[in-house]
Amino acid sequence: MDICPKCGLPLQACVCEEITKTEQRIHIGKEKKKFGKIVTIVSGFQGVDMKAIAKDLKNDLACGGTVKENTVELQGDHSRMVKRSLVKLGFSEDLIDTGQ
Repeated sequence: MDICPKCGLPLQACVCEEITKTEQRIHIGKEKKKFGKIVTIVSGFQGVDMKAIAKDLKNDLACGGTVKENTVELQGDHSRMVKRSLVKLGFSEDLIDTGQ
């Protein structure tokens, strides 16, 4: 049985990632890339599985995207819908900055 190094609980019962989700300040922004394409940038994650977050966001928003340097880049302008998706994933609504 594997034990979490942070909380000492078995990995199946570990809640470290859930606790860190409620304490993070996340920033949502837009950026114009090559050929005038818009991408939505979601940054500020610490101590969570970035690939899993990106996968959940891409599925929820029906778009493509990638993880780059501790940020999630989503293809298209999803700045209005990302906050709702992050709240569904367990992040605190008060700590999500939409930059508006």
